[in-house]
Amino acid sequence: MAQPVKRRATYEDVLAAPEHMTAQVIDGELHLHPRPKRRHLRSASALGAALFGAFDAGGSGPGGWVIIDEPELHLGSPPDILVPDLGGWREERYPGGDAEDAPFFEVAPDWVAEILSESTARVDRVRKLPIYAREKVPHVWLVDPRDRTVEVLRLGPEGYVLATTWGGDAPASLEPFAAVAIPPSAFWGKDLGR
Repeated sequence: MAQPVKRRATYEDVLAAPEHMTAQVIDGELHLHPRPKRRHLRSASALGAALFGAFDAGGSGPGGWVIIDEPELHLGSPPDILVPDLGGWREERYPGGDAEDAPFFEVAPDWVAEILSESTARVDRVRKLPIYAREKVPHVWLVDPRDRTVEVLRLGPEGYVLATTWGGDAPASLEPFAAVAIPPSAFWGKDLGR
């Protein structure tokens, strides 16, 4: 007996997802994940704040970037719909400026960060990285707040290569944001207990 043809998930499926879930369409499949837990949220918030201050607002660094929390990306045709924890575009590549009030982006960022959790790590590594590579996202950070490590991936001709792994107690200068040393608290938040 033939298997029924599986329907490709669409943006309408994303819009119909329950509010307490993050919905993504990856290779035509709808992926639903519960909203992040506190450790995950704290890492994303702290890192976003540090990068925004130094590279978006330019108050404590060189500026030149637009940093966005949880940008919804529609990449490819038909689109994969991805929601990284953080995304960054160099100012000259930022699509449409803020005057365009679209709910998603169709231009791939220059950098994304995925905060790994038990429920998302496999999807982030195995399913989303090939899409980021296909769309030529130059840098991806895989931030693991449980292990307190950051993997910096750089796009090469054959896909992503590991540029560096960081997990120290000293500030880190990590590409593409190496112009400013980022303190550990920007990855994990203040140490309020593990």
